[in-house]
Amino acid sequence: MLSNRQNDILKIIVEEYIKVPKPIGSKSICDLLNVSSATVRSEMATLEELGFLEKTHVSSGRIPSENGYRYYVDNLMKPKEMSGEDVLKLQTIFQNNSLILSDVIVKSLEIISEMTNYTAVVLKDNASQSKLKKVEAIPINDENVTAILVTDKGHVENKIINIGGSNLDEVNKTVELINKLIVGTPIDEISEKLEYEVKPIINQYVKHHEILYNAFYNAFNNLKDFSDMTMRGKSKLLGFDEFSKDADKIRDLVSKFDSEKIISKIKEDDAGINVYIGKESQIDDDLTIIKTRYNVDGREGTLAILGPKRMEYDRVVSLLEYLKQEIEK
Repeated sequence: MLSNRQNDILKIIVEEYIKVPKPIGSKSICDLLNVSSATVRSEMATLEELGFLEKTHVSSGRIPSENGYRYYVDNLMKPKEMSGEDVLKLQTIFQNNSLILSDVIVKSLEIISEMTNYTAVVLKDNASQSKLKKVEAIPINDENVTAILVTDKGHVENKIINIGGSNLDEVNKTVELINKLIVGTPIDEISEKLEYEVKPIINQYVKHHEILYNAFYNAFNNLKDFSDMTMRGKSKLLGFDEFSKDADKIRDLVSKFDSEKIISKIKEDDAGINVYIGKESQIDDDLTIIKTRYNVDGREGTLAILGPKRMEYDRVVSLLEYLKQEIEK
């Protein structure tokens, strides 16, 4: 365990290096802690010996090591209180009742990517092996209903569909027909079954059959998006010095993002907010991933923010905690 003074020095070095990626010398720390330069240099040397700091070749200052960042996150960091401006930007998304859940998640991550200048990822759990359990329809007004699609894995998808000139009685007949013919069908096969089993006979039960068939077909077709990874701000990550100055590193990172294998490395299984630094990310030694799980009525997935090791950990942790809470509301 480090002494209080060593904790203070390490915290200052990490947070100053996050702001400006230049080695931190003893003078700036002396001014902040009101101790002698010799004392600070001695403590910095000890922190280097313990593996929490590294010395660069171009300066007598120090930078945090991977172990230093880990110690900072585990012992020194406190989540940063969100600014009113950040909350307001995100609330414009959460209070938009016209958006479905998947759109809310993606748009809120877009905002976080813009606010932090980091890359944001949402990874929905793979539901391609799920089967349809039931379909329901709840009227919104004379023109629209909410179609609720439930799978046997507990995934729930809400789709607002326009019913045109049809009425609620016809909508209910359509839902009854769909439940009778395709409940138990794997998600990947629903579109085909609608085309070959529902479409040929729906005209016998519903007057405005074309409108309703197309509306429900489109709703089910979107279920194929249950399993996917959406990334926002990919180019932002490549703008940091850790990546931008090495063309081979950029190519390697871009190829990894385009690979299906990265999905398993970004997916989060544990609850809470988890931080994976450098080698822990299993993607790149200079990369940090902060991620968490969300669960809304059985619909699960991973939210992640990707950035350099000198990421604003305190701010990102707060943003992800807030995002998780608002999504699960």
